[in-house]
Parts: sequence; structure tokens; C-alpha cells
Amino acid sequence: MKRRRFARGVAAACAAALALTLAACGSDDGADAGGTSTAGVVPELGPDQKVSIVFESYNLAQPGPWTDTFNGLIADFEKAHPNISVTAQKPQTSTLKGYGSAATASIQAQIATGNAPDVAQLTFGDLGYTTTALGAKPLDDIVGRDAVQENFAGTHPFAPAARTLGDVDGKTYGVPFVFSTPVLYYNADLFTQAGLDPEKPPTTWDEFKTAALAIKAKTGKNGGYIDCFTKVSGDWCYQAVVASNGGSVISEDRTRLTFAEAPAVQAVEMAQDLVNSGASPKLSQDQAYPAFARGEIGMIVETSAAQGTFIKGAGGAKPPWTLRATVMPSFTGKPVVPTNSGAALFMFAKDPAKQRAAWELITYLTSDAAYTQITSKIGYLPLRTGLLDDPNGLKTWAAENPLVQPNVDQLAKLKPWVSFPGNNYVQIRTGMLEAVESVVYSGADPQKTLTDAQNQAAKLLPRS
Repeated sequence: MKRRRFARGVAAACAAALALTLAACGSDDGADAGGTSTAGVVPELGPDQKVSIVFESYNLAQPGPWTDTFNGLIADFEKAHPNISVTAQKPQTSTLKGYGSAATASIQAQIATGNAPDVAQLTFGDLGYTTTALGAKPLDDIVGRDAVQENFAGTHPFAPAARTLGDVDGKTYGVPFVFSTPVLYYNADLFTQAGLDPEKPPTTWDEFKTAALAIKAKTGKNGGYIDCFTKVSGDWCYQAVVASNGGSVISEDRTRLTFAEAPAVQAVEMAQDLVNSGASPKLSQDQAYPAFARGEIGMIVETSAAQGTFIKGAGGAKPPWTLRATVMPSFTGKPVVPTNSGAALFMFAKDPAKQRAAWELITYLTSDAAYTQITSKIGYLPLRTGLLDDPNGLKTWAAENPLVQPNVDQLAKLKPWVSFPGNNYVQIRTGMLEAVESVVYSGADPQKTLTDAQNQAAKLLPRS
């Protein structure tokens, strides 16, 4: 998962977004005693009312199962809603190579020209900026809180831990869509060749190091790679490693940075030691992904969105190898605290008819039918977890694909991916990850490097 810098024109975009937000929010006078907004709820579309909307998704910039699955979902939606035409597009930034800030930069640039997409898939790490500077619509005000909550219910309700991930100040702005937790994938064949038991994968980082060194010594292949400590990997997985050591990257009230405090420094020192000892190779994400798929690395901590790629790689390698998965390792004596990657679906449409059509698309893309495809074809966690026990849903698939189970197991103890506040949130995140990367892969002093980065980043926090 990759990130790039924002496009220019922040001031113009923010002004436009603010105007749109004020127009959409209206008055609170229509809220009933239970807090359900009724004033301004957009009407249903007429049976012959034709509407065209634009859906923007960073998954459409990723070839293979991501693009194929999403194009199929849009085709299915249009077939079920013949009066709604959907133009599906990848983020409109020439430098895009993944997702994250490049995706918000795309929305920002289009808002500035008055051509924002009607629905966009944006990450949870961009939540604060998306709902303030970009002016995503509060869905409770657009379609009513009852409708939003009804969408979270259904035959297979959303997992409780997922429902509020797109909420700000008690209102739903984004409907959680796709995400995963950090999963430890491993090559069972290399485990066997190294004298390790593939039925007993590492449960701690100490065991991860021991297994990685054994794989390297006895097979000549690289031991293990953690895709959590580079700029392009983003900070969602890094936050999980830090949280699992009892730390955080920002205080609970989001006013003070904490990634130079002892628990976070110790987490980075653990990763640095893996590299210094030879247990983990000095590779970029671009190098590690295909190397693991070819069977050249024994273990990798990665998003479950890579599952389809790894399955294909294991089956097509020469010789083929056996892919296994388990939960993220822990620090000895401490519980694993997984965070979520991924994104929610946000609405930017202004016209009432487009808003209703946008809501219809959002509800379809988060339906039982959609998650059945998204999970089975890509590997993302089905947020409607009951599908995994439904014979008409994912039960058969789950039985044939046990790799999904670690993701499900970690959902119950999920800690949300925290976004940094303010318009400079990308610079804060980038500065932090640049420091982390230099410690882990270039041998920089952990405490000094992280402290210096935190002091610089603190200057970018919003002033109260």
C-alpha cells in the first residue's frame, strides 16, 4: 500500500469543500428526540429517473483481482439499478502508485475545479482530513440515521468493531468498506526444510527472529519481512506493532505526538535488530511482495489484501509451495493489538438525485453479495462476518480457504487506525515514517532519530 504527496491547491480546495459542507449540513431542527435526522433527507429516485454518478476508488489503480472485482461489482450494480449509470475511475493524480494521501489529493484537486466524484473510497488514515477539509457529507443528515443503521444491520450485520470506524463526533461520514489486519503469512515448505514445525508458527517477535535465522541458515532463503516500517507501507501496520508493545503514535485526545516514547522506540528497535541480525532482509515493499510470492522469503507480515497475490504466487512458483497464515506475533508477555488498514466509502455528491444514487451504490458495495465477491476474490475481511457461516455465502469458501481465519480472529480485538489531525497530517505521518525507516533499514539511532522527528512533527499539529 503506497502513499504520495498531496497535490497543490489546498486553500482553494478547502474553501470549496467548506462551502459544500455548509450547504449539506443544514439545520439541526429536523432531528428528533432520539437524534435521528429527518430534515433534508433526500427522496427516493423515481422509477424512470435516470442518474449518472462517478465512483472513485484506489483499488481501480491496482491491476489483477482488485480492478477485476470492482469492475464486476459496478456491472452487477448497474444491472440491478438500470436507471443509475456509474463511471468508475481511479484517483486522478498522475503520481499515484497505491493509495492514501494520493487519493485525497485527487479529491482535493477535483473539488477545486467543481468536479468531485459522487462517491469515493478513502482510507481511515485520512478520516480527519476527509471530513473537515474535503467536506465529505454526514450520511446521517443525507439519508437519515435510521437508514444508515439499517444498512449496518441486515441478515448478516456488520461486525461491531467495524461499524463506527467512519464516524466523527457521533455521526457516520464513511461506511466502512474494505480492510484487513496485519497477518503473518509463511512458507510451510521452507519451515520444514529449516527443521521448523509449520503447524507451530511464531507467536512472538522473539520466535519470529529465531525462525527467520533458522530459515536463512538452513535454506539460504531470506527469513522474514515485516511490511510495517517504510514510508510506502503506511502507518496502519506500524501503529499495530507499537500498540502491541503498549504504545501509541499520538495521545488519546490527538493533541500530543507519542511515537518517540519508550514503547514505540522499543518496537522500532525490535525491527532494527531483525535487520541487523540478518533475520530480515533490507528490501522495499516492491521487492518483498514478489520475493515472498516466489518462495524466496520464509515469512511476511502483510495485509490480507495480498492474499490473492500470494496464493497465485505459491501455486505458480517453480516448484509450487504451501502458503499458510496466522495472527501477527506479539511482544513476549503482551497481547497483540491489531489495527485495521483499508477504507470507507464517503459521499461528495451535492445534487439530491445523485446523493440518493450514491447511497444506493454505497449500500450495494457493502451488501452480502458484494462482500462475498470482495472476500473470495481479493482477500479483504468480510465486515459482515456472518457470511463465513452461511452456506449461501462464504461458508464453503472459508472452509477451502483457512487463510481468512487469522483476520477474523483479530477483528474482535481491533484498535482503530488513528489519523493525525489538521491539514498537515500527511507531513506528520511522512516525517514519522521516514524516521522509522532510517532506524530500521539504515541503522540510525532509534531514540534520537524518533525524538528529532517528533519534535519537528509537533510543529505541524493544529494549534488550539
